Amino acid sequence: MNDYFQDSVFFGAAVSLIAYGLGVVLNRKTKLAILNPLLISIVATILVITLGHIDYDTYNYGAKYLSYLLTPATVCLAVPLYEKLELLKKNIKAVIAGIGTGVITSLLSVAVMAVFFQLSHEEYVTFLPKSITTAIGMGISDELGGYVNLTVAVIIVTGIIGNIMGKFVCKVFHITEPIAVGIAFGTSSHAMGTSKAMEIGEVEGAMSSLSIVVSGILTVIGASIFSMFLK
Repeated sequence: MNDYFQDSVFFGAAVSLIAYGLGVVLNRKTKLAILNPLLISIVATILVITLGHIDYDTYNYGAKYLSYLLTPATVCLAVPLYEKLELLKKNIKAVIAGIGTGVITSLLSVAVMAVFFQLSHEEYVTFLPKSITTAIGMGISDELGGYVNLTVAVIIVTGIIGNIMGKFVCKVFHITEPIAVGIAFGTSSHAMGTSKAMEIGEVEGAMSSLSIVVSGILTVIGASIFSMFLK
């Protein structure tokens, strides 16, 4: 099977896109949060690779090209923010405070987990960028000496959990203010959370888009500081 697909430039990309399309269809038909398109695509892709006895390198030979779209897609999130720029200006202090608190909470939770589970320093720094977008998180993990591939997996899992559970958590804690909801999604679960925030409303989506950028910058600074602990 590897010999059949190893010369194909499009095999990995095709499998990824078809699997994601399947996830979108299932999610729209069932309306179940647990059937998240990204989660479904991950499971479907793993099944194809495993059952087909296909090496990861063979799959990634074509799938890697999809990664090139990651950064431009993240930049495009600035559009809804621009449309709500006046609202941002009126609430700038609360927005910055909310994002800053979210970043510190994320980093502290990783530090506590590292102590509780007695993680090595490499494992510890691998988890520090868990709540920010992959494009930034990979760079932080690599710079701090973490396991980049594991960081990517952790970021994806964090995003899926935020996408699935975020609305429920906001309901439990009676968080109804659109700006607060958007900041919560963007700061805790990056682009995956933002996609859910955009489904909820325009203001939520705009604030979540801003949170991705600001939390990414603050995490770069914060992770560098926190990485000096638990050596």
